[in-house]
Amino acid sequence: MNLPYFPEDAPFSGEQRAWVAGYLAGLKTRILDAKPGAGPGSVPQQAAAVLHILFGTQTGNAEGVASDVAAEARAHGFNPVILGLDQVEIERLAEMERVVIVSSTYGEGEMPDNALAFWTALSAETAPRLEHLSFSVLGLGDTAYDAFCQAAKLFDMRFEQLGASRVAPRSDCDVDFEKAAKEWMEAALPAFPKPAGASPAAAPVAAAPPETKSAWNRKNPYPATVMVNRLLSGPSSGKEIRHYEFDLATSGLTYEAGDALGVMPVNNPALVTALLDRLGISPEAVFAGSSQPIGALLTLAYEISTPSRELVSEIEARAGDDALTHVVRHGDKEAMDAWLWGKDILDVLNVNTAVRLGAEEFVALLRPLQHRAYSISSSPLAHPGEVHLTIASVRWRAEEREHGGVCSTFLADRVGPGQTAGIFVSPNKAFRLPTDNDAPIIMVGPGTGIAPFRAFLEQRRALGAKGRNWLFFGDQHRASDFIYEGELTAMGKDGLLTRLDLAFSRDQAEKIYVQTRMRENGRDLFSWLEDGAYFYVCGDASRMAKDVEDALRDVIATHGAMTLEAADAYVGALRKSKRYLRDVY
Repeated sequence: MNLPYFPEDAPFSGEQRAWVAGYLAGLKTRILDAKPGAGPGSVPQQAAAVLHILFGTQTGNAEGVASDVAAEARAHGFNPVILGLDQVEIERLAEMERVVIVSSTYGEGEMPDNALAFWTALSAETAPRLEHLSFSVLGLGDTAYDAFCQAAKLFDMRFEQLGASRVAPRSDCDVDFEKAAKEWMEAALPAFPKPAGASPAAAPVAAAPPETKSAWNRKNPYPATVMVNRLLSGPSSGKEIRHYEFDLATSGLTYEAGDALGVMPVNNPALVTALLDRLGISPEAVFAGSSQPIGALLTLAYEISTPSRELVSEIEARAGDDALTHVVRHGDKEAMDAWLWGKDILDVLNVNTAVRLGAEEFVALLRPLQHRAYSISSSPLAHPGEVHLTIASVRWRAEEREHGGVCSTFLADRVGPGQTAGIFVSPNKAFRLPTDNDAPIIMVGPGTGIAPFRAFLEQRRALGAKGRNWLFFGDQHRASDFIYEGELTAMGKDGLLTRLDLAFSRDQAEKIYVQTRMRENGRDLFSWLEDGAYFYVCGDASRMAKDVEDALRDVIATHGAMTLEAADAYVGALRKSKRYLRDVY
């Protein structure tokens, strides 16, 4: 029997190929089982049980974990089908029998972008009953945020409300998620029911081999040599924005425009010394269970800037400070955030200088030192063997001390040309250029939000893409904050950058932002959208991204002659068709 065949150069990802191959294998089994002549009493073998793995992602991590779940599911005899939540209609969910949800949480407990429409339908009163469905949920999050894994918790609760059967408890994973995710898989996957007579999952037929994972990751970063560490902002700027270039050499690291680069910082040795002096601990002290002296641990292994909630609570219990006691025991999140504003761990310890903690006791209250992810600002086609970043150095003065961002000042102050920093690539499949090189794109990226759009423009030039490119960029002052001005001007002159709209907020009495320029040019912006333009946003999530979305909705309503409800639906359709993409933080 001949089945449909897709060629090796078909435009499918590895996961898509595996899914198609599994589907075809299952189809073949069904056809063979249905052939006439099967003797009476024979028991036809069923195709492998389908397990739908649905992911909600903002930066691509949940999609990567979904692929890991799929690989493990095959080993347990399932035929896994991986889908983004934006690919799932609520009617289709009602037809599924076994569902895994892998979801990150965005911002302060919000659904990731690709899960918004699905959650709206799932939480509606009209959502279908799911008594026939078995499920389990895996959440990815960060315990530094109060709404830890909130999206996963909401999915878990709602599936139960709709009558679905939970086969294994939800697992909420912190930033070090690998061990917890593996334990959840080992518990959840065998618990999903299989129909009697189900066969093991068929091996993919004519499918591309699984994508090889890089040896370099957050557990094992590549020691890349910094070739360039250059100040971009002018001397009168209120900011310090720097351009970095890393040599990938023979690392084998590859990336695409739109990906992020993880950088593993090293803590400021001056802060390490200050903390140990404050606690009266020798940097050479070794406590039970530690393999290194505490000085090395505080330098390389633990977060010594941002206080954990456990540390704040422990200091409150010992300090006898009325203000701290009030916010810990009687305040709300806003009160705690206000009290902590600008403070690092040393500041919290200094609430009462009589408080002492032993080495082991102190380390137990710290969180592991984590990498920082930055949007890549280069195209691999334009800069083979290199990767570039555009980073604002974070510095402030508080409690009569100078403070600095952990990673941004590590790079700015202690990693000059010829020195190394640990890096790895974080793929972001949710933030990519259109595959159609003729499609127009609109990019909104104030400040360092320009980073991925520099990469996009370089990539489109290298590809010879004919699509129009429109950039909205801004900052405080044109004279000091117009980063990459020379490059953008050249891109405009050679026709690569079709339009450039600038918004420098402090150069006039009335502040002008990128969303201001969007509204001013609303007629053209809507026309581009109607012509199939992709709309991208990169930068601050808390204010800028929300203001830009409000402006986008207003532009669509005004120039599309729509109600706000219809404009909302238009934005939702853009998001669902992956023409509205955000890289926000």
